[in-house]
Amino acid sequence: MRLDHGKHDWPWWKSEVITKWDNNSWRFNMKNAFESAIFNSEKDKLLTWFLKQKDRLSALHPDMSEYMINMKILRKCGGKLEHYIKCRCVEPCSTEDYINAMEDIITGKRTGKTWFRVPMESKMVSKTSREDKRPDIPVLKCHKCGRTSNLANTCTKKTKINEVEVIEEVQCTEEKE
Repeated sequence: MRLDHGKHDWPWWKSEVITKWDNNSWRFNMKNAFESAIFNSEKDKLLTWFLKQKDRLSALHPDMSEYMINMKILRKCGGKLEHYIKCRCVEPCSTEDYINAMEDIITGKRTGKTWFRVPMESKMVSKTSREDKRPDIPVLKCHKCGRTSNLANTCTKKTKINEVEVIEEVQCTEEKE
């Protein structure tokens, strides 16, 4: 086809492609490809992914404005990344501004990257050292009889407080005589 028609600009080629392949199955495949493509910063390169999505949307909806195309693409980026980009860019932004903002956010905040928690050996050591530093549990014993098998509220023996006082009085009277 290129040999037959020679060099032309992109809008001409786009119209030729649409006239040749514009049918229901092609539109269905393009729509499914757009809906299934979710941005993952570990797998996809930002520029190629963004421009591929923009080409798919512009082929499906040629009358859609650039702002609406960019908003639909941003919805495919994910919650936090979409929020950060919308906060950074003022509404009438070009595609270049969105791509630059996305690159800054991804490289600066590492947004969109999966987080794997790795257990550290130092944390494991600190847990064992905490167990060693625990104070010994005090031995509970009865205040009435002094045994460890029961407490004062369940003790069957009588208190011996009065006996101590009586012994002291007897000793004092003996000394006076």
